[in-house]
This record gives sequence, C-alpha cells and structure tokens, in this order.
Amino acid sequence: MLGLTSMEWEALRLSLWISSWAVAVSVPFGILVAWILARLRFPGKSIFDGIVHLPLVLPPVVTGYVLLVLFGRKGPLGAFLQDHLGVTLAFNWKGAALAAAVMAFPLLVRAVRLSMESVDQELEAAARTLGAGPLRVFFTVTLPLVAPGIISGLILAFARCLGEFGATITFVSNIPGETRTLSLALYTLTQMPDGETGAMRLCLLSAGVAMVAMVLSEMAARRFSRRLKG
Repeated sequence: MLGLTSMEWEALRLSLWISSWAVAVSVPFGILVAWILARLRFPGKSIFDGIVHLPLVLPPVVTGYVLLVLFGRKGPLGAFLQDHLGVTLAFNWKGAALAAAVMAFPLLVRAVRLSMESVDQELEAAARTLGAGPLRVFFTVTLPLVAPGIISGLILAFARCLGEFGATITFVSNIPGETRTLSLALYTLTQMPDGETGAMRLCLLSAGVAMVAMVLSEMAARRFSRRLKG
C-alpha cells in the first residue's frame, strides 16, 4: 500500500501513536496554563511565561538533554518514577511522547491563550451574578467559547509532535519499533545506501499528514465558530 516498506509503516504507526498520547496528556495542562497566563496577575508572570515558551527558542537537542538528565534512569525524576511507580521513560515510546509533548506544549498554550483572551469576560460575570460558581462558569461559558482555540492548538501540537526530531533522538535514541518515528526513520534512510527513495516517500507522507492536520484544524475551528454565532 502506497509503496511503503514495513519499516516506513511502523514509523508512521508509531508517530501517530506517540503524537496522540503526547497531545492527549498535554491538553488539560495546556488549558490550565493558558488560563493562568490569560487571567491571572502575579509576581514573576513574565518569567513563568518565558519558561512555558522556552522550548520554542531552545535548540531541540538541549531540550532532549535536559529531559535525559531529569528523567533518565539515574535522573532525580526518572529514578523516582522507576522506584515508586515502576515507570521508565528513557529509551521507550513513553519518553518519546514526553519529548514531543514538551516541544509542542508552547504552541498549544499560545493558541488557547489567544482564544481565551478574546472571550468577553462580561459573559462570565453575568453567569456569576446568576449564581454560577467559578468552576461552572469555566466549564459552561469559558470552555465552549475557547473551543475553536483549543481545537486549533490541539491539531497544531499534533502536527508538531509528528515532526519532532532533536529532543526525541537525544532523549530516547533511535530504536526501531520503539522510538523510531517518521522523522527518525527519514533520518535513518538518508544515512543508508539507496535510501533516497524511501526518504522522499516519508518526506511526502509527513507533509501530507501535517497538511491534513492543518486543514482539519481550520475546518473544526470554523464549525465551532459558526455554532457559537448561531
């Protein structure tokens, strides 16, 4: 099918699996961080904002090395997770999902934050005057209004996860069937004799999947916007 080899299909399957988990875990935290940045004022907010967006400006290899130091088997967080929860992140797909999530998290937060800042807070105030508590206001008023931003951020983050390379290869290496995603498989093919054809197929496949994600994001955002206006 599509002329892809078993290695290339395995890379595609693994990329979709890792990206899905990375985004699913990131969304609740992304909404929370976006709300904090959009609605709260506190000392050190600029520093917190900078830390959240740091993966956008740091070289991905640096991010991957930091993850390796922290979550490696001998790292402070990695040793704790392994000793107390039996969870190992280094050199497996869970670590690849963590690396992808960290790299895509700023894009998710930014999309949700911009959408949240555009919400008319008078609507939230009106709901509170009618007796709704903070949580009810958030889930029944704020969250539906920022749904287009959440969808856009979610799919942008998913597309970013599909293309992650530097942090992943530094943190979890390039293990066939475990951490070798599309980007790592493409890199592997470029280092092999006569691998140009396969590399080109994976390049086109990656671009196609990313384009589909972008189109779906735009369609979903427009659909929710029409519903809200209706």
